[in-house]
Amino acid sequence: MLTRKQYDLLMFIHDRVQRDGVSPSFDEMKEALDLRSKSGIHRLITALEERGFIRRLPHRARAVEIIRLPENVEHSRPSRGFRPAVIDGDLAQDDPFAQTSSQLGMKPVPSDARPAGGPANARDVPLVGRIAAGVPIEAIEHGPSTLGVPSSMLSASGEHYALEVKGDSMIEAGIFEGDIVVVRRQETADNGDIVVALIEDHEATLKRLRRKGGAIALEAANPAYGTRLYRTDQVQIQGKMVGLIRTY
Repeated sequence: MLTRKQYDLLMFIHDRVQRDGVSPSFDEMKEALDLRSKSGIHRLITALEERGFIRRLPHRARAVEIIRLPENVEHSRPSRGFRPAVIDGDLAQDDPFAQTSSQLGMKPVPSDARPAGGPANARDVPLVGRIAAGVPIEAIEHGPSTLGVPSSMLSASGEHYALEVKGDSMIEAGIFEGDIVVVRRQETADNGDIVVALIEDHEATLKRLRRKGGAIALEAANPAYGTRLYRTDQVQIQGKMVGLIRTY
């Protein structure tokens, strides 16, 4: 599964090799994908190579060989609609997280948030993958399964989605690795909200939001992790955490 940026870069390289017989330069890739630095291109190239789509030829400039394309190119192009950027969790069809919450015996945390009426008061939301609660790493989209979430966690309007937590940077906020966070899609958040933040369009993380002057601070809830400061144009809010589910 490729992210939109990985897919766009793969197809850009493919089209340029077909047209010119040589792969584009990193500067051309950066401009084509509208990235601010070549470091993002390096990460995308590495990800494509690790997934077996391209091969870099050593000791040669502009030498990138396309090994394969997605099986169905048109279907593989990610939707231009909303799709939260998340960490790949190897969510195969037989993965337990592809089951419903009632099959898994999942319970909302805290227990007093549990609806009295049982499953009838649950709503299905997309379970779209994993999110880093640690050092931000490259965001990888994964096709959604669904998860039954108590209606009491969800607002009457707006989109919601669920993510499995990977990492321990939010443990003092009561969020542990393996927990499921329920997120309301929104592009703004208040100081102190726990948010899904996309950093420079390729790194996703779950952190507490603080605004400091003209900067955005993404604050961990674990003293082992430092607070990271970013320019406002480097961070895109993709949602606010509104609930937590834990497997017992």
